[in-house]
Amino acid sequence: MKFIVSSTTLLKSLQALSGVLNSSNTLPILDDFLFKVVNNQLEITASDTETTMTVRIDPLKLEDPDSIAIPAKILIDTLKTFPDLPVTFQIDIASLLIEISAGKADFKLSGHQAIEFPCPPQLEDAISLSIDPDILINGINKTIFATGNDELRPVMAGIFMQFTPEEMTFVATDAHKLVRYRRKDAVSEETISFIMPRKPLNTLKSTLGHIDEPVLIEYNNTNAVYRFGNFTLICRLIEGKYPNYEAVIPRDNPNTLVINRLTLLNALRRMGLYANQSTHQIRFRIAGQQLQLSAEDIDFSNNADEELACEYNGEDMEIGFNSKFMIEMLSNVDSENIRLEMSVPNRAGLILPMEVNNANEDLLMLVMPVMLN
Repeated sequence: MKFIVSSTTLLKSLQALSGVLNSSNTLPILDDFLFKVVNNQLEITASDTETTMTVRIDPLKLEDPDSIAIPAKILIDTLKTFPDLPVTFQIDIASLLIEISAGKADFKLSGHQAIEFPCPPQLEDAISLSIDPDILINGINKTIFATGNDELRPVMAGIFMQFTPEEMTFVATDAHKLVRYRRKDAVSEETISFIMPRKPLNTLKSTLGHIDEPVLIEYNNTNAVYRFGNFTLICRLIEGKYPNYEAVIPRDNPNTLVINRLTLLNALRRMGLYANQSTHQIRFRIAGQQLQLSAEDIDFSNNADEELACEYNGEDMEIGFNSKFMIEMLSNVDSENIRLEMSVPNRAGLILPMEVNNANEDLLMLVMPVMLN
């Protein structure tokens, strides 16, 4: 087997696939990329058995098509050192010896048999739909930070994605915070939903940036396939019933605070430095048109106070929030000003953008309060 490829093209493709690789694998073959020839194209695959990603590239030259598994780390690290130049791979399938030539440099390494590489699942009775890549990226970016990592509640470790004839909804929650992102310009003929794990979503997010054509999604009860550009990503879905997130969103919130997002975000970053580093508790005292923030860490005799101007309608109140959660949420809102809706100090608060750049977009963030000392 012999092929010649551009070093830059190959490196970019392998780096996109590398997000699938684990740092430690029970199967040594999962430390490799699978190279095989399909329809005169070089098809390269990475897998961790749960997620499989494939990219197809056109070689500059191809002889004696076959397949082989090549160690991933040493290959990527070698390609990083090259300028953009043709790289020749000469492979002896019988001995699994791989010779790599670039310019006046030659390298030899051992590969593994392609048959050892796990086969990706084949989807039966799959439902398919297409979505604009920008909508998919926005949906992932706006929600993925709110996913949980509790092994006892695996359904919260991913993003709930629901398509209906009216809209598409992305939801993520870890029981302390919740984000619901809706798009009215992404619909399907019938109502469908599934829970996508966090890892393949991060891989999608980093790969979709340069794609300008619709992403084709196919899914059944156990797996989902994303096809875009010259990439295919297959992943196992999270099984289980997603929590009834609508039931926890408070509907009657008479106390509303409007404030500049960056002003509040930067103040919380400062307050967070002086808050207890296990609870991250910040006290919100709201009276009149003033918001007073205070933080205290008794163990280190640290405390901080800051007063901010705001627009407030409602009764004077004190409520506590986790600064870490608030910072995460405010960092993922694009609006210049936000509205914080509250009812009583022991019920969740809602963060809503005041300015909407896209009329088809609807973003709601929920954050649970913390018990004030």
